[in-house]
Amino acid sequence: MAATIDTSNAVQATKKKHLGIPEAFFVEDVDSFMKKPGNETADAALRKLDEQLQKYKYMELNLSQKKFRLKSQIPQITQTLEILRHMQKKKDTTTPMETHFLLADNVYCKASVPPTDKVCLWLGANVMLEYDIDEAQALLEKNLSTASRNLETLEDDLDFLRDQFTTTEVNMARVYNWDVKRRSKENLLKSAEKS
Repeated sequence: MAATIDTSNAVQATKKKHLGIPEAFFVEDVDSFMKKPGNETADAALRKLDEQLQKYKYMELNLSQKKFRLKSQIPQITQTLEILRHMQKKKDTTTPMETHFLLADNVYCKASVPPTDKVCLWLGANVMLEYDIDEAQALLEKNLSTASRNLETLEDDLDFLRDQFTTTEVNMARVYNWDVKRRSKENLLKSAEKS
């Protein structure tokens, strides 16, 4: 009995793990599947399965966009962390740091930055806050680990979603083939009755 509970907990954990993506169940017995309410005709069943497939495609589009944003965000965070580490090394010196910063696309300006223990970080939504270098570094390291973890989760969810695509497409093919066999049997019976 304990093994059953452990198994059900593992199944629940897997379902919760995939951001609420519903699992597509494989249709083993098409005859019993077609007897379920809402599956009166093969067209109705195929329409339901196609609707499910379209929902999966929409979810994939959203997850792919999130993945793209995270993949572009991670290098930016990493680059900012490198700059902070460099500034931390230079903060105890008296010589200013020579650098170039971006004004616009492909337009840079030369700057001389005096040693400092404060930096300003863009947080998003046109918000910038001033931090100590140590605080900024801790914040960015936390953001980097969160973004990396979210990217891994998204990749797992996309893999799970691709499995659901495959299962749904196979189910559609099985229902379609079942309908073709059913119609051919009906045609054979009609032709046998006529003869």
